[in-house]
Amino acid sequence: MSSAVLIYNPAAGRFPAGPLLDRAVRVLVDAGWDVAVVKTTPSRPAHEIAREAVESALEAVFVAGGDGSVGTVAAVLAGSETLLGVLPSGTANVWATELGLRRLDWTHWFALEDAADRLASGTVRLVDVGEVNDRAFLLWAGVGLDAVLVDAIEPRDRIEKTFGILQYATLGVWNALGWAGLEMRVTSGEQVWEDRYMVAVASNIPSYAGGVLELSPNAKVDDGMLDFWLISGRTLLDAVVRLSYVLTRTHLDAPGIVHFQASEATFEASSAPVLQMDGEPVHLEWPLHFRVKARRLKVLVPESGGSDMFMPAGVPGSEAE
Repeated sequence: MSSAVLIYNPAAGRFPAGPLLDRAVRVLVDAGWDVAVVKTTPSRPAHEIAREAVESALEAVFVAGGDGSVGTVAAVLAGSETLLGVLPSGTANVWATELGLRRLDWTHWFALEDAADRLASGTVRLVDVGEVNDRAFLLWAGVGLDAVLVDAIEPRDRIEKTFGILQYATLGVWNALGWAGLEMRVTSGEQVWEDRYMVAVASNIPSYAGGVLELSPNAKVDDGMLDFWLISGRTLLDAVVRLSYVLTRTHLDAPGIVHFQASEATFEASSAPVLQMDGEPVHLEWPLHFRVKARRLKVLVPESGGSDMFMPAGVPGSEAE
Protein backbone atom coordinates (compact mmCIF):
# COMPACT_ATOMS: atom_id res chain seq x y z
CA MET A 1 0.00 0.00 0.00
CA SER A 2 1.07 3.61 -0.57
CA SER A 3 1.88 5.41 2.66
CA ALA A 4 0.47 8.83 3.49
CA VAL A 5 -0.46 11.19 6.28
CA LEU A 6 -3.63 13.29 6.24
CA ILE A 7 -3.06 16.60 8.02
CA TYR A 8 -6.31 17.99 9.41
CA ASN A 9 -6.53 21.63 10.47
CA PRO A 10 -9.54 21.78 12.82
CA ALA A 11 -9.59 25.60 12.72
CA ALA A 12 -10.03 25.77 8.95
CA GLY A 13 -13.30 26.47 7.18
CA ARG A 14 -16.79 27.55 8.08
CA PHE A 15 -17.56 24.41 10.09
CA PRO A 16 -15.55 21.44 11.44
CA ALA A 17 -14.63 18.87 8.81
CA GLY A 18 -13.48 16.27 11.33
CA PRO A 19 -16.72 14.23 11.40
CA LEU A 20 -16.57 13.89 7.61
CA LEU A 21 -12.95 12.79 7.30
CA ASP A 22 -13.60 9.10 8.00
CA ARG A 23 -15.48 8.71 4.73
CA ALA A 24 -12.63 10.36 2.78
CA VAL A 25 -10.05 8.17 4.51
CA ARG A 26 -12.08 5.07 3.68
CA VAL A 27 -12.03 6.06 0.00
CA LEU A 28 -8.25 6.44 0.07
CA VAL A 29 -7.78 3.12 1.89
CA ASP A 30 -9.99 1.35 -0.64
CA ALA A 31 -7.80 2.85 -3.38
CA GLY A 32 -4.66 1.37 -1.82
CA TRP A 33 -3.43 4.08 0.54
CA ASP A 34 -2.29 3.49 4.12
CA VAL A 35 -3.36 6.77 5.71
CA ALA A 36 -2.71 8.13 9.19
CA VAL A 37 -4.79 11.17 10.23
CA VAL A 38 -2.95 13.78 12.29
CA LYS A 39 -4.67 16.86 13.69
CA THR A 40 -2.70 20.11 13.88
CA THR A 41 -2.23 21.75 17.28
CA PRO A 42 -0.34 24.87 18.42
CA SER A 43 2.50 22.61 19.58
CA ARG A 44 2.45 20.50 16.42
CA PRO A 45 1.67 22.72 13.42
CA ALA A 46 1.18 21.56 9.85
CA HIS A 47 4.72 22.28 8.69
CA GLU A 48 6.21 20.04 11.38
CA ILE A 49 3.90 17.15 10.48
CA ALA A 50 4.78 17.62 6.80
CA ARG A 51 8.49 17.65 7.61
CA GLU A 52 8.14 14.38 9.50
CA ALA A 53 6.37 12.90 6.47
CA VAL A 54 9.25 13.87 4.18
CA GLU A 55 11.83 12.52 6.63
CA SER A 56 9.87 9.25 6.80
CA ALA A 57 9.76 9.11 2.98
CA LEU A 58 5.97 8.90 2.89
CA GLU A 59 4.56 8.92 -0.60
CA ALA A 60 1.98 11.63 0.00
CA VAL A 61 0.66 14.26 2.36
CA PHE A 62 -3.06 15.03 2.11
CA VAL A 63 -4.19 18.32 3.59
CA ALA A 64 -7.71 18.82 4.92
CA GLY A 65 -7.70 22.58 5.33
CA GLY A 66 -7.64 25.86 3.46
CA ASP A 67 -5.11 27.65 1.26
CA GLY A 68 -3.01 28.74 4.22
CA SER A 69 -2.55 25.14 5.32
CA VAL A 70 -1.95 24.00 1.74
CA GLY A 71 0.69 26.67 1.19
CA THR A 72 2.44 25.84 4.45
CA VAL A 73 2.66 22.15 3.58
CA ALA A 74 3.64 22.84 -0.05
CA ALA A 75 6.61 24.88 1.16
CA VAL A 76 7.89 21.87 3.10
CA LEU A 77 7.24 19.29 0.37
CA ALA A 78 8.87 21.33 -2.40
CA GLY A 79 11.96 19.58 -3.66
CA SER A 80 11.04 16.23 -2.08
CA GLU A 81 9.53 13.07 -3.55
CA THR A 82 6.43 13.36 -1.34
CA LEU A 83 3.20 14.25 -3.18
CA LEU A 84 0.70 16.91 -2.13
CA GLY A 85 -3.02 16.12 -2.20
CA VAL A 86 -5.75 18.51 -1.07
CA LEU A 87 -9.11 17.79 0.55
CA PRO A 88 -10.74 21.24 0.44
CA SER A 89 -12.20 22.05 3.86
CA GLY A 90 -11.07 25.66 4.23
CA THR A 91 -12.86 28.94 3.62
CA ALA A 92 -11.82 29.83 0.06
CA ASN A 93 -9.93 26.73 -1.18
CA VAL A 94 -8.58 28.51 -4.24
CA TRP A 95 -5.97 25.86 -5.06
CA ALA A 96 -8.52 23.05 -4.90
CA THR A 97 -11.02 25.03 -6.96
CA GLU A 98 -8.40 25.65 -9.65
CA LEU A 99 -7.94 21.88 -9.79
CA GLY A 100 -11.67 21.40 -10.31
CA LEU A 101 -12.39 20.07 -6.81
CA ARG A 102 -15.52 21.18 -4.97
CA ARG A 103 -14.97 22.66 -1.55
CA LEU A 104 -16.74 21.45 1.55
CA ASP A 105 -19.75 23.67 2.25
CA TRP A 106 -23.45 23.53 3.10
CA THR A 107 -24.38 22.26 -0.35
CA HIS A 108 -21.49 19.81 -0.81
CA TRP A 109 -21.39 17.57 2.25
CA PHE A 110 -19.52 14.83 0.37
CA ALA A 111 -16.84 17.10 -1.09
CA LEU A 112 -13.99 15.52 0.88
CA GLU A 113 -14.69 11.95 -0.14
CA ASP A 114 -15.32 13.10 -3.71
CA ALA A 115 -11.91 14.85 -3.70
CA ALA A 116 -10.27 11.76 -2.22
CA ASP A 117 -11.80 9.58 -4.94
CA ARG A 118 -10.73 11.87 -7.75
CA LEU A 119 -7.20 12.31 -6.42
CA ALA A 120 -6.77 8.56 -5.83
CA SER A 121 -7.40 7.98 -9.54
CA GLY A 122 -5.64 11.16 -10.67
CA THR A 123 -2.18 11.93 -12.00
CA VAL A 124 1.01 13.44 -10.61
CA ARG A 125 2.14 16.80 -11.96
CA LEU A 126 5.14 18.96 -11.21
CA VAL A 127 4.33 22.59 -10.40
CA ASP A 128 6.31 25.73 -9.74
CA VAL A 129 6.82 27.17 -6.28
CA GLY A 130 7.47 30.86 -5.65
CA GLU A 131 9.88 32.22 -3.06
CA VAL A 132 10.21 35.54 -1.27
CA ASN A 133 13.51 35.94 0.55
CA ASP A 134 13.82 32.13 0.48
CA ARG A 135 10.36 31.62 2.01
CA ALA A 136 8.18 29.50 -0.29
CA PHE A 137 4.61 30.10 -1.44
CA LEU A 138 2.30 28.17 -3.76
CA LEU A 139 -0.42 30.62 -4.83
CA TRP A 140 0.59 34.25 -4.39
CA ALA A 141 2.65 36.68 -2.33
CA GLY A 142 2.58 40.45 -2.25
CA VAL A 143 2.12 43.74 -0.47
CA GLY A 144 -0.47 46.48 -0.52
CA LEU A 145 -4.14 46.77 0.25
CA ASP A 146 -4.80 43.04 0.03
CA ALA A 147 -2.03 42.30 2.54
CA VAL A 148 -3.41 44.99 4.86
CA LEU A 149 -6.83 43.31 4.67
CA VAL A 150 -5.42 39.86 5.38
CA ASP A 151 -3.54 41.21 8.36
CA ALA A 152 -6.73 42.87 9.62
CA ILE A 153 -9.00 39.82 9.40
CA GLU A 154 -6.68 36.89 10.20
CA PRO A 155 -7.01 34.86 12.26
CA ARG A 156 -10.81 34.64 12.09
CA ASP A 157 -13.16 32.53 14.13
CA ARG A 158 -15.65 30.19 12.46
CA ILE A 159 -18.57 32.63 12.73
CA GLU A 160 -16.61 35.35 10.92
CA LYS A 161 -15.67 32.90 8.16
CA THR A 162 -19.37 32.31 7.54
CA PHE A 163 -19.62 35.87 6.22
CA GLY A 164 -16.47 35.36 4.07
CA ILE A 165 -16.75 37.62 1.02
CA LEU A 166 -19.04 40.15 2.73
CA GLN A 167 -16.57 40.68 5.55
CA TYR A 168 -13.66 40.94 3.11
CA ALA A 169 -15.48 43.50 0.96
CA THR A 170 -16.57 45.59 3.95
CA LEU A 171 -13.08 45.71 5.40
CA GLY A 172 -11.70 46.38 1.93
CA VAL A 173 -13.73 49.56 1.57
CA TRP A 174 -12.91 50.63 5.13
CA ASN A 175 -9.16 50.13 4.72
CA ALA A 176 -9.12 51.67 1.25
CA LEU A 177 -10.42 54.92 2.73
CA GLY A 178 -7.14 55.40 4.56
CA TRP A 179 -4.75 53.57 2.24
CA ALA A 180 -2.57 55.87 0.16
CA GLY A 181 -0.48 53.22 -1.50
CA LEU A 182 3.19 52.42 -1.12
CA GLU A 183 6.12 54.12 -2.84
CA MET A 184 8.07 51.28 -4.43
CA ARG A 185 10.82 50.50 -6.86
CA VAL A 186 10.44 47.20 -8.68
CA THR A 187 13.18 45.67 -10.78
CA SER A 188 13.26 42.58 -12.98
CA GLY A 189 16.29 42.08 -15.17
CA GLU A 190 16.98 45.43 -16.82
CA GLN A 191 13.41 46.69 -16.34
CA VAL A 192 12.57 49.16 -13.58
CA TRP A 193 9.21 50.51 -12.39
CA GLU A 194 8.79 53.24 -9.78
CA ASP A 195 5.44 54.52 -8.57
CA ARG A 196 2.98 54.53 -5.68
CA TYR A 197 1.24 51.18 -5.74
CA MET A 198 -1.95 50.07 -4.03
CA VAL A 199 -1.12 46.42 -4.70
CA ALA A 200 2.11 44.72 -5.81
CA VAL A 201 1.86 40.95 -6.05
CA ALA A 202 3.43 37.86 -7.59
CA SER A 203 0.92 35.20 -8.61
CA ASN A 204 1.45 31.57 -9.57
CA ILE A 205 -2.18 30.83 -10.54
CA PRO A 206 -5.01 32.56 -12.43
CA SER A 207 -7.34 33.35 -9.48
CA TYR A 208 -6.81 35.94 -6.78
CA ALA A 209 -8.48 37.50 -3.72
CA GLY A 210 -9.91 34.27 -2.37
CA GLY A 211 -10.80 33.14 -5.86
CA VAL A 212 -13.19 36.05 -6.43
CA LEU A 213 -11.03 37.66 -9.13
CA GLU A 214 -9.25 36.19 -12.13
CA LEU A 215 -6.19 38.41 -12.00
CA SER A 216 -3.81 36.28 -14.11
CA PRO A 217 -5.96 34.51 -16.73
CA ASN A 218 -2.92 33.23 -18.62
CA ALA A 219 -0.89 32.04 -15.63
CA LYS A 220 0.46 28.48 -15.70
CA VAL A 221 1.75 26.66 -12.66
CA ASP A 222 4.42 24.77 -14.57
CA ASP A 223 5.92 27.39 -16.92
CA GLY A 224 8.80 28.51 -14.69
CA MET A 225 7.36 32.03 -14.43
CA LEU A 226 5.49 34.19 -11.94
CA ASP A 227 2.90 36.77 -12.99
CA PHE A 228 3.70 40.13 -11.39
CA TRP A 229 1.04 42.81 -11.00
CA LEU A 230 1.76 46.41 -9.99
CA ILE A 231 -1.47 48.35 -9.48
CA SER A 232 -0.86 52.06 -8.94
CA GLY A 233 -3.05 54.54 -7.07
CA ARG A 234 -3.52 56.34 -3.79
CA THR A 235 -7.26 56.91 -3.25
CA LEU A 236 -10.46 54.93 -2.85
CA LEU A 237 -11.53 56.09 -6.31
CA ASP A 238 -8.30 54.70 -7.75
CA ALA A 239 -9.01 51.39 -6.04
CA VAL A 240 -12.56 51.26 -7.41
CA VAL A 241 -11.42 52.08 -10.95
CA ARG A 242 -8.64 49.47 -10.92
CA LEU A 243 -11.02 46.87 -9.47
CA SER A 244 -13.53 47.59 -12.22
CA TYR A 245 -10.83 46.81 -14.80
CA VAL A 246 -10.20 43.42 -13.19
CA LEU A 247 -13.90 42.61 -12.84
CA THR A 248 -14.51 43.40 -16.53
CA ARG A 249 -11.29 41.59 -17.53
CA THR A 250 -9.91 44.68 -19.24
CA HIS A 251 -6.97 45.00 -16.85
CA LEU A 252 -4.35 43.29 -19.02
CA ASP A 253 -3.59 46.55 -20.82
CA ALA A 254 -5.39 49.09 -18.60
CA PRO A 255 -3.78 52.37 -17.49
CA GLY A 256 -2.28 52.31 -14.01
CA ILE A 257 -1.67 48.55 -14.10
CA VAL A 258 1.67 46.96 -14.91
CA HIS A 259 1.85 43.25 -15.67
CA PHE A 260 4.93 41.22 -16.49
CA GLN A 261 6.02 37.61 -16.31
CA ALA A 262 9.44 36.82 -14.90
CA SER A 263 11.38 34.23 -12.97
CA GLU A 264 12.78 36.87 -10.61
CA ALA A 265 11.98 40.38 -9.37
CA THR A 266 12.85 42.66 -6.45
CA PHE A 267 10.56 45.01 -4.52
CA GLU A 268 12.14 47.93 -2.66
CA ALA A 269 10.38 50.46 -0.40
CA SER A 270 11.25 52.87 2.39
CA SER A 271 8.91 51.12 4.82
CA ALA A 272 8.31 47.44 5.48
CA PRO A 273 4.57 46.70 5.53
CA VAL A 274 3.05 43.30 6.07
CA LEU A 275 2.95 40.77 3.23
CA GLN A 276 0.32 38.20 2.41
CA MET A 277 1.54 34.78 1.36
CA ASP A 278 -1.09 32.24 0.31
CA GLY A 279 -3.67 34.33 2.15
CA GLU A 280 -1.76 34.54 5.44
CA PRO A 281 -0.08 37.65 6.93
CA VAL A 282 3.72 37.46 7.04
CA HIS A 283 6.45 39.90 8.11
CA LEU A 284 9.77 39.77 6.23
CA GLU A 285 12.78 42.05 5.96
CA TRP A 286 13.01 44.31 2.91
CA PRO A 287 13.97 44.39 0.08
CA LEU A 288 11.82 41.50 -1.12
CA HIS A 289 13.51 39.16 -3.58
CA PHE A 290 11.03 37.06 -5.54
CA ARG A 291 12.02 34.05 -7.60
CA VAL A 292 10.43 30.91 -8.94
CA LYS A 293 11.62 27.36 -8.35
CA ALA A 294 10.46 25.69 -11.54
CA ARG A 295 8.56 22.37 -11.31
CA ARG A 296 9.66 21.95 -7.72
CA LEU A 297 6.56 20.39 -6.15
CA LYS A 298 4.78 17.12 -6.93
CA VAL A 299 1.00 17.40 -6.68
CA LEU A 300 -1.90 15.03 -7.17
CA VAL A 301 -4.29 16.32 -9.83
CA PRO A 302 -7.71 14.82 -10.61
CA GLU A 303 -8.12 13.46 -14.13
CA SER A 304 -9.04 16.33 -16.48
CA GLY A 305 -8.85 18.74 -13.52
CA GLY A 306 -7.02 22.07 -13.62
CA SER A 307 -6.21 21.80 -17.31
CA ASP A 308 -6.23 25.59 -17.71
CA MET A 309 -3.48 25.89 -15.11
CA PHE A 310 -0.98 23.72 -16.95
CA MET A 311 0.95 24.18 -20.16
CA PRO A 312 -0.60 22.43 -23.17
CA ALA A 313 0.41 18.84 -23.86
CA GLY A 314 3.41 18.63 -26.12
CA VAL A 315 5.08 21.75 -24.75
CA PRO A 316 8.47 20.88 -23.20
CA GLY A 317 8.02 20.43 -19.46
CA SER A 318 4.26 19.94 -19.66
CA GLU A 319 4.18 16.18 -19.27
CA ALA A 320 2.72 14.46 -16.23
CA GLU A 321 4.96 12.42 -13.99
